Amino acid sequence: MILSFAKIRAILKKELIQLKRDRATAAMVIFIPLLQLLLFGYAINNDPKHLTTVVLSRDNGIFARNFIVGLKNSEYFRVTGEIKSDEEGRKLLQQGNVQFVVTIPDSFSRNLMRRRNPSVLIEADAADPVTAAGAVGAAGEILASALARDLKGAPAFLRIDNPNPANVIIHKLYNPEGFTNYNIIPGLTGVLLMLTGIMVTALSLTRERERGTMENMLSMPVKPIEVMLGKIIPYILIGYVQAAIIVAAAEFLFDIPMSGGWFLPAVALLIFIICNLALGLAVSTIAKNQMQSIQMTMFIFLPSLMLSGFMFPFCGMPSWAQTIGNCIPMTYFMRIVRGIMLKGSNFAEMSQNFLALLLFMCVATGITIKLYRKTLD
Repeated sequence: MILSFAKIRAILKKELIQLKRDRATAAMVIFIPLLQLLLFGYAINNDPKHLTTVVLSRDNGIFARNFIVGLKNSEYFRVTGEIKSDEEGRKLLQQGNVQFVVTIPDSFSRNLMRRRNPSVLIEADAADPVTAAGAVGAAGEILASALARDLKGAPAFLRIDNPNPANVIIHKLYNPEGFTNYNIIPGLTGVLLMLTGIMVTALSLTRERERGTMENMLSMPVKPIEVMLGKIIPYILIGYVQAAIIVAAAEFLFDIPMSGGWFLPAVALLIFIICNLALGLAVSTIAKNQMQSIQMTMFIFLPSLMLSGFMFPFCGMPSWAQTIGNCIPMTYFMRIVRGIMLKGSNFAEMSQNFLALLLFMCVATGITIKLYRKTLD
């Protein structure tokens, strides 16, 4: 069998010209690897630092104050303020506004001087065990270092018999055993719904355009919103079926607790599914063929997968990456699902995430209606 290099060269030239004309494919070839490089190189961090922390100090002694200073100077804790009660700290943890609540008990300094081995309580939001692991491990060292600076001179006798005159007690809330599947499986609901929702609807209009059935639809006396509803409603039902399978598996196979009720997750699920389907329809109005639809879907899916807090701790990302993540609907959906399933959060505690998700749904739906064209180009 003799190969003709001239024919191979001619076909190669044709493919290169076709790739040059297909700007969407050429852009994806360049930008998807570049996007992955930037995300993994700069945004992804499995050892998050400067985690939001509040302090409840019932002691105003020198040892308590220096321990707070040690927390502020550490790279793991970012002390944002002091609180007045245990209820306030639990509420902040429940809403996900802080990762740690540090409680210094009354008479901490006096008990330390009396060799009573006092303890400092640190309550951690351990719904994501990876986020809390590094800081929890460093807390004891921070306390020991802070006391070592003070237990010199006359107070040095406190360390003669006991090198650690004070202890740190860690309470890991919402996931005390540190099971990673408690964090991953609820988020997996959002990942699967986003991938299938956007991709299926992105292919719907482009498939009809390629098969020539788009002309029949455009000749019908229907409005853009009617077309959207007709295409979205079946996939909403499919999305609920997918979510039911995941939730059933999470409860019966992995014993993941369902601390909250079912009504709020069902509402969040509806809003999130509509967001994804609207994004998919917007992609289908821009893409010229099914290949472009798949490429655009992956361009949306990859940042959502990496910057929403599903794979990597959200609080460990730089501020610019968190800003992008806050523009992704899956970020808010996973906060809602994890908050309700693991923390038993109610609507008031998740209201900000619900409002953000609802706003994104309205914006995505409006853009899709605007992009929808009544005539073929």
